[in-house]
Amino acid sequence: MNDITITNGLEVVYKRPKTLTDTPFHYCPGCGHSVVHRVLMEVVEELGIQEKTIGVAPVGCSVFAYNYMNIDMQEAAHGRASAAATGIKRVLPDRFVFSYQGDGDLAAIGTAETIHTVNRGENILMVFINNAIYGMTGGQMAPTSLSGQITSTSPYGRDTQKTGYPIKITELIAQLPGAFYVTRQSVHTAGAVRKLKKAFTAAFEYQKLNKGTSFVEVVSNCPAGWKMTPKESITWMEENMFPFYPLGDIKLPPKESPSKN
Repeated sequence: MNDITITNGLEVVYKRPKTLTDTPFHYCPGCGHSVVHRVLMEVVEELGIQEKTIGVAPVGCSVFAYNYMNIDMQEAAHGRASAAATGIKRVLPDRFVFSYQGDGDLAAIGTAETIHTVNRGENILMVFINNAIYGMTGGQMAPTSLSGQITSTSPYGRDTQKTGYPIKITELIAQLPGAFYVTRQSVHTAGAVRKLKKAFTAAFEYQKLNKGTSFVEVVSNCPAGWKMTPKESITWMEENMFPFYPLGDIKLPPKESPSKN
C-alpha cells in the first residue's frame, strides 16, 4: 500500500515512462504503433537499460520514432534498419540494439537485409509491425497483404495469380539457424499487450547471451489505410489477419516450451 501514488485525491495506476518524451504521437487514432512504442519503452525503463539502448528506425510510419523514444536513435534508409543496427551492435557490442520496421519496409525493400541479418545471427532485436499495408504512403498493397484484401493498388482485392501470395516473413526467418527467438504478438487487447511486454523483455534479456537474433512481429491494425473505424479495424484484424498470421511463439531458445495464447 505504501507504493500507491495519490494525485489530486486519485490513485495513479499509470504514468508515462521516462523513456518516452512528452511529444504527442502523430499516429492515426486507433493505430497500434503508439501502444507498441509505449510497451517497448516501458521494458527499457524497467530493465534499467535506457542509457545503453540504441534504436534504429527507417522510412515508414515510424520514421519519427526518435521524437518519442527517449533513447539514442539512428535513422536508416528505407529497408536498411537491420543493416544499420548490425553496424551499431558490432561497434558497440555492450549496447542493447533494436530495429523497428513496418511490413512494407522489412518484408519488401528490406527483404535481403532482413534475411541476411538473421542468417548471420546478429545479436539484435528486430521489431516488425505487420499491418498488411503501406500505411504512410497511401495504403498500397504490401507483401503481407492478404489474398483478396482491398488496398489502393488492389481495389478489387489482391489477386494472387497476378501479384503472388502474402509472405509470412516471420516463419521464413524462423528457419534460419541465426534466429534465436521468434514470436508473433499483437496489442488489440490488454492481455495481448501483456504478452507483447513479456516478449520484449525476453528479447532484451536474450541479447545478453549473444546467441543470435530475436525477432518480434506485432500484428497491428491500420484504420486509415484499411478505410475503417478503429473498432472495425480490430474486428477485421481478428477475423482475417489472425487466422493467416496466428499469434504465439514460433521459435524458442533450447529447453523452452511454447507459450499459450
